[in-house]
Formats: sequence, structure tokens, C-alpha cells
Amino acid sequence: MITADDVGGVHVKYLYHCPRQLWLYARGFRPEHLNDAVQLGTAVHELSYSRFSPVDLGAATLDHLDNQLWVHEIKHSAKRREADHAQARHYCHQLVRIGVDVQGAVLHYRNPRKTERFPYTDDEHQKATEDIDRVLDIVAHAESPPRLGRTSCRGCSYLDYCWSQ
Repeated sequence: MITADDVGGVHVKYLYHCPRQLWLYARGFRPEHLNDAVQLGTAVHELSYSRFSPVDLGAATLDHLDNQLWVHEIKHSAKRREADHAQARHYCHQLVRIGVDVQGAVLHYRNPRKTERFPYTDDEHQKATEDIDRVLDIVAHAESPPRLGRTSCRGCSYLDYCWSQ
């Protein structure tokens, strides 16, 4: 089972997407490499933001940390989601935990080329801590959480697992 130190950005992102997806991911079920949206996101990152250098934090890898200590995350979707913000907040939390005085996060939405900046505040730190606790709580359950409604699962890598008979 995972510990608080093992919780990565994907765990937090899936916490906001779908608890069932998080539960499956934590158990090693990872069909993302077969998903077109994931492959598109990887291609966008490689082609559009080649100046960014990923930072490996062990359980998490963020897209870029600039010299003013802002975390940068690239999103291929135009839709702004709480999961994106939570994932970036988690990266800030991880950096603060190891002694980096991070300023906050910048989300880059490729289409329509917009950015959103979130300072890392005490409130953000508290939310990040609560997210980790929620991840650990969901992962600790012996059975998977119920699936979401089918319309919420559109584009999900786990669609076939959850909805096949």
C-alpha cells in the first residue's frame, strides 16, 4: 500500500477525476498508454514546450520549475479543471516539503494559449495536505469505489474496464 510520500501528481489528479480511477491506478492498473488523449498530451508537451525541463521528485514529475520558483504544468485541453489545479498544488506541496520555497503554479493551456497562475498560500498547503489524506483513504479501501455515470467516463483510459460486461 502507498504512503503519503508515495502520493504523486497523477494520484491527486485522479482523485478529482474519479475515485475509482485512482483506486485502480494505485493498484498498478495503468492503461493510459493506450489512450489517444494521453498520447496527444505527450506529443503536445514534446512539440510545443520543448524549452521546459521536467523535474523528477520521485513519486511525482512536474513539467518545469523556473528560476523564480514557479511550477509550470502543461495541459493540452482547453477546459480548466479542478484536477489540474490540484495536481499543480500537489507539486508545490512536494517542493515545499523538501525545502524549496516555491511561489506557486502556472497552468499552461495550449489551446487557446492561456495561462493561469496560482500562488502557493497557506490555504493551498492545507488543501494539498487534505488531498493526500483523501488519496490514502480511497486507496486503503478493499473494494473499488463505484463507477461514475457513463457520460463522465468519456475519454477515460479506464472506460473499457469499468463499462465492459
